[in-house]
Amino acid sequence: MIKDKVVIITGASSGIGFATALALAKAGAKVAIGARRVDRLEDLAKKISANGGEVFYQKLDVTQRSECDNFAKAVLDKWNSIDILVNNAGLMPLSFFKNLKIDEWDRMVDVNIKGVLYSTAAVISHMKEKKSGHIVNLSSVAGRIVFPAGSVYCATKHAVAAFTEGLRQEFSGRSNIRVTSIEPGVVATELNDTITDGSLQGFIENAKKMEALQAEDIANAILYAVESPPHVNVNEILIRPTAQER
Repeated sequence: MIKDKVVIITGASSGIGFATALALAKAGAKVAIGARRVDRLEDLAKKISANGGEVFYQKLDVTQRSECDNFAKAVLDKWNSIDILVNNAGLMPLSFFKNLKIDEWDRMVDVNIKGVLYSTAAVISHMKEKKSGHIVNLSSVAGRIVFPAGSVYCATKHAVAAFTEGLRQEFSGRSNIRVTSIEPGVVATELNDTITDGSLQGFIENAKKMEALQAEDIANAILYAVESPPHVNVNEILIRPTAQER
């Protein structure tokens, strides 16, 4: 059970992060939500509070190590514990490599990889000290396969998958810190809105025709992992829409 557990969720202003915050708060967790769009965090906090949940929010840019550290410190100051970290913040500006959208590559590496590292670094000493915790990283089906126009994005999600397994080996047995990789297929979120490569318009339209997963589906998968008994370490959850082939 996660009642009264303290959860940090990055990228909580929309999509999977937003839905996960609602689901975990409903299950009784104290939810700390961070993102760059503070107005959306305020709306989410109002929803959680209206349903009787406990919530804390603060602006968080996961590409800034100091902001990750300050966020974790603020949560510890408020609730004196961090039990679960959900590294959800991510970008998916798919593009063909030949189009050299280097600024987008940099941003993906900063958010999808460095953001996960910084946020994890901000909580790991606390979890080690109390010998308990749970780190949930949002990878992707793209962390298992590679597809045209996804070479850089897939590389970042492969990195998250590798990092997650490394964390498990280092901390689960020694420090009782469970680690989970969540690997969604196509989800109806704002991720496609970050695609600027015009040649991928057909890809976007095809994705819209599919009955995609909803953010709540992924939130339920995360809830399953974190609510599992202490002796159960749910390492990976790969979840695709029924209609998705790859």
